[in-house]
Amino acid sequence: MKILIADDSRVMRQIVIRTLRQAGYDDHDIVEAEDGADALAKVGSEKPDLVLSDWNMPNMTGIECLQALRSSGSSVPFGFVTSEGSPEMREKAANAGALFLIAKPFTEDTFKEHLDGVIA
Repeated sequence: MKILIADDSRVMRQIVIRTLRQAGYDDHDIVEAEDGADALAKVGSEKPDLVLSDWNMPNMTGIECLQALRSSGSSVPFGFVTSEGSPEMREKAANAGALFLIAKPFTEDTFKEHLDGVIA
């Protein structure tokens, strides 16, 4: 399985990767994107099986990326890993087609809870 991690913070991408490994998802290929536009391009070129995206990023936000993917016909599984998790954001994410929204701070247990049904 190939997982695309989109976050404008390289440090946060590394934290997400480390948390995936701690949660037991350590045998998957990881592709990184530094903003929503990069993520959108890499969904096309890398064909990931799952996208984990930050919400707030320059150039194109995570929700804009998700909306662009769905508008183009992509059904790639998509979840948010972001600093905020208000009910409004969760509703907007779900309405746009996101599978889940993990709010920071998170643990490997949080990842397992949301990803066990997604990553076989």
